[in-house]
Amino acid sequence: QVQLVESGGGLVQAGGSLRLSCAASGRTLSSYNMAWFRQAPGKEREFVAAISDSGGSTYYADSVKGRFTISRDNAKNTVYLQMNSLRPEDTAVYYCATDRLKINVLAVRPLRYDYWGQGTQVTVSS
Repeated sequence: QVQLVESGGGLVQAGGSLRLSCAASGRTLSSYNMAWFRQAPGKEREFVAAISDSGGSTYYADSVKGRFTISRDNAKNTVYLQMNSLRPEDTAVYYCATDRLKINVLAVRPLRYDYWGQGTQVTVSS
């Protein structure tokens, strides 16, 4: 049974930082690309960032480029999302997910990802 557990969310003022973690069990993450998505109330789930299985390639949504950094520690079976210069519009539930395909192409569509965590709430106050 694959389980992904996100942590690190919380309430922060605009301009602040948070670091999210996604710990996996039941699957060796080093074999899979990983991604972070987010979903705000009343909105569709949107892509935030993705990272290749080795960590050598990353891809970001334009809205977070230059502010967020995705990374991974395969020895700890964990993926991270460092979020700096947070804005109120970053408020959402953040989810990590594993790519269903073992290919060297990062994906932005949720349907490419098979296992998801339960999410962690990030709230940015103005």
